[in-house]
Amino acid sequence: MKQNDKKLTPEDVDRVIEMAWEDRTPFEAIKAQFLLSEQQVIAMMRNEMRPRSFRMWRERVQGRVTKHMKLPGNEDLRFKSNMQRQISMNKISKRM
Repeated sequence: MKQNDKKLTPEDVDRVIEMAWEDRTPFEAIKAQFLLSEQQVIAMMRNEMRPRSFRMWRERVQGRVTKHMKLPGNEDLRFKSNMQRQISMNKISKRM
């Protein structure tokens, strides 16, 4: 795996893996934050995960529309749960 100018800390590696596992986090977001290409992320996942876990992850994300911002169908860049609270006028509204 080609390394960038800065070394990733163990916390950064954990965060990259967490972002790669998330279905709605595109590879472009990982690149913007950590300067890692999709191929570098895949190589990191291969090195850091057990073989079976890596294969399951790879099957799940390969060709997934939400993992690539440029693919059609990825207009919604941010996910918001229906259970997420609304913030307005500096007060958190209560659920009904």
